[in-house]
Amino acid sequence: MNLTISGHHLEVTPSLREYVVTKLERVTRHFDQVVGITVLLSIEKLKEKERRQKAEVTLHVKGKDIFVEHAHEDLYAAIDELMDKLDRQVCRHKDRVQNHHHAAAKRLSTALT
Repeated sequence: MNLTISGHHLEVTPSLREYVVTKLERVTRHFDQVVGITVLLSIEKLKEKERRQKAEVTLHVKGKDIFVEHAHEDLYAAIDELMDKLDRQVCRHKDRVQNHHHAAAKRLSTALT
């Protein structure tokens, strides 16, 4: 799994990098077929009063790319909300990918004899 964490208008500190990695462990625990993850942390300087900090994740899974973004006044809160959204989307994708069609009991009994 390739993990890329980059910052736009901010420096990615080791503590910030570790925080993102620990939050991503929850997602990779649910779904282990992750090919690569790209995280972009940025600060939008709209006005002096309205500084928004935004976190974006692109999750590359076999057959699909999942993109999630969230903005908040606090970067750590933005990362928390982002990981919640990503977790929901990964669980939804996992449910769609899994085979929910089971063979009928009648067909199983004839196949065994």
